[in-house]
Amino acid sequence: MSEIKDEIILRGLKEHNLKNVDLNIPKEKIVVFTGLSGSGKSSVVFDTLAIESRRQMTLNYPSYVRNQMPRYERPQADLMQNLSPVIVVEQRAIGGNSRSTVGTYMDIHPLIRLLFSRIGDPPIGSATDFSSQSSFGRCPECSGYGEVIAPDLNKMIDFEKSLRDYAVKFKPLSPSGWQGRWMMTGGLFDPEQPIKDYPEEKLQLLLYGPQGGEKVYAPFHTKNGPQPHEWDGLLPRFTRLYINRDISKLREVSEDDVLAVTTKSLCLTCHGSGLNPKVLECRINGLNIAEYDQLELPEILEELKKINDPMGQSIAQQAIPPINQLVTMGLGYLSLSRKMGTLSSGEAQRVKIARHLGSSLNNLTYIFDEPSAGLHPEEVDMLIGMLKRLKDQHNTVIVIEHNLAVIKAADQIIEMGPGAGVNGGEVVYQGTIEGIKNSPTATALNHKLKVNNHSREIKGNFIINQASNNNLKNVNVHIPKHVLVSICGVSGSGKSSLMLEAFTDKYPETITVGQGSIGISNRSTLATYMGIMDDIRSIFSRETGQPAGLFSFNSIGACPTCKGKGVLKPDVAFADPVTIPCEACGGTRYSEEALSYRYQDKNIVEILELTIDEAIHYFKIPKIIKRVQTLKEVGLGYLTLGQTTSSLSGGEVQRLKLASHLQKEGQIYLLDEPSLGLHTEDNEKLLDVFQNLVNRGNSVIIIEHNLDFIAASDWVIELGPGGGKQGGHIIFAGTPEEMLHAETLTAKWLKRAEV
Repeated sequence: MSEIKDEIILRGLKEHNLKNVDLNIPKEKIVVFTGLSGSGKSSVVFDTLAIESRRQMTLNYPSYVRNQMPRYERPQADLMQNLSPVIVVEQRAIGGNSRSTVGTYMDIHPLIRLLFSRIGDPPIGSATDFSSQSSFGRCPECSGYGEVIAPDLNKMIDFEKSLRDYAVKFKPLSPSGWQGRWMMTGGLFDPEQPIKDYPEEKLQLLLYGPQGGEKVYAPFHTKNGPQPHEWDGLLPRFTRLYINRDISKLREVSEDDVLAVTTKSLCLTCHGSGLNPKVLECRINGLNIAEYDQLELPEILEELKKINDPMGQSIAQQAIPPINQLVTMGLGYLSLSRKMGTLSSGEAQRVKIARHLGSSLNNLTYIFDEPSAGLHPEEVDMLIGMLKRLKDQHNTVIVIEHNLAVIKAADQIIEMGPGAGVNGGEVVYQGTIEGIKNSPTATALNHKLKVNNHSREIKGNFIINQASNNNLKNVNVHIPKHVLVSICGVSGSGKSSLMLEAFTDKYPETITVGQGSIGISNRSTLATYMGIMDDIRSIFSRETGQPAGLFSFNSIGACPTCKGKGVLKPDVAFADPVTIPCEACGGTRYSEEALSYRYQDKNIVEILELTIDEAIHYFKIPKIIKRVQTLKEVGLGYLTLGQTTSSLSGGEVQRLKLASHLQKEGQIYLLDEPSLGLHTEDNEKLLDVFQNLVNRGNSVIIIEHNLDFIAASDWVIELGPGGGKQGGHIIFAGTPEEMLHAETLTAKWLKRAEV
């Protein structure tokens, strides 16, 4: 009797660009989906397999519970069988507010608070009292933030000027606001005299108000005549009105305006912990909770293992596994108090993965979206080990990935393609690595690293001296101008601190392309994002004499039935949601009137259906041609002008963001991991864009782990040797050719790849 294979069966998949795809995915294997950006990988894995698994899981709950849960529409497919519960680790950046830390994100900190509330000495109330967000636990001075915001005299006041000449630089307290006018007309201060010439007593009154409880009044002129008004001093007034209150409801001033004239400093009451001093008196084995939070993770493990109290031991045993997961992922140098917003992309990616690894359940399907994103080649090795451990626990591991090391570690490869967008949506290969040939991935696997041995001549440098941001150890570095420079090093080694903080502070004219999302939505298109939709509407308006709004589906040109959405979502009560195309506009989103007007034989929808390649030859306006050309240069020529940003793959979003920044005129371009989400073939197109920028006299600096980019650079700077406290040093600076003779981690992988 033949053995029945346990595999996920998918038939007739039609989501997005998928062309009736049939797939059998083996279980308890590492299966890598690869292919060009936009080839259909996410459409299979996320939009079909993951959505259907989640949809079916919710069906197990009673209807009143399902109404409180996310609701999923059945994916477009003929058959989806043998699915198992999914755990999805997406590429999306970790959200969280300014108080979010590694401890809170990993759910370790609630256990530490519980531990202190049960066995800490002297005892303090409940576990919530050990939180900087509770009314008792928060520091009374800084309200739990650990930092104190105070007005900065030198930022707020130009002592060389008079009040009338805007000596006060904060707008509401300057002559343009009523308070500034009152200072000039109230009779207390000479509005014409430079502040530096005020007698000491008058200067103290202006800045700090009357001393010793005395009250001083100055007339404030109203339509009913002068009214006496108490003067309390510029700095006390600013603190009362703009620091100690919620300014989000004020129309004339923003938080950025306030931060521009203030300084953040460590709160001396709580020493930066954000906790009430009474809470900090409670200790376990000599340490208070703030000191626990500052320990590196292996040190916390040692402290937890020292606990002898039976109740304390049971709580500690729950905290140890997630801490171990972080250490296993190479993040032992972090502390629980480390703010999530300060992690590098590689650190954040590994924290996110570690959060999902604590489950003792098996027979699950783990889905990873480019888990190697932001990781150094050394860390990718660690990642592959983690994927193999998950598989060994009888789980199915599905990975969307471009990294060749991860692809080589797969039990099975499924390549989507052959192209991207409308040219993709098919399975071009399924099988082991040995059988893959005649495809973009086969080409990439056979790709040999080319180390640049003709680096451009260096004729000038950007100079950074004594940089000490975050973990930087008073770094001094020369970064060559007018060449392609790669900044590399393991996660947390100080690359972002050096370039995105120290460098941009000194060279604010830098055009920086970070890793932030682009704000995707189904109302935003390539044309709107690139800033050419207004020009297209203006052309139609000029040619037809109609208002420009008629040619927008977000305005008066919208289809009256679907309100410019192109689809309808009828109310189906407790059943699965259903999306159907709008019959009135046929999914075009526009009204009949809008579609009746034409420009060069095309209506607005037909123009938005033009691909980027076609649009270059269709339009005559230089601004449009230039911006469309930028999209073509980054390899997005196959997309249409009207394609919604919400339908783009991660790699396409990355290149769209690059294109929007590269169209700006500048001299210095700084890009944070531009290779994220890109196939090797796409990388080559992007490298060409960077080389062309340099050839036009620009300086291009990239923060990168990708060895192709590092090898093609003119100059390489590596930080390290480790992450966190072990990082922050320049451990190499030179040409890629010179790096082949160095003894650093990046050099090790560069040598291996060159073989």
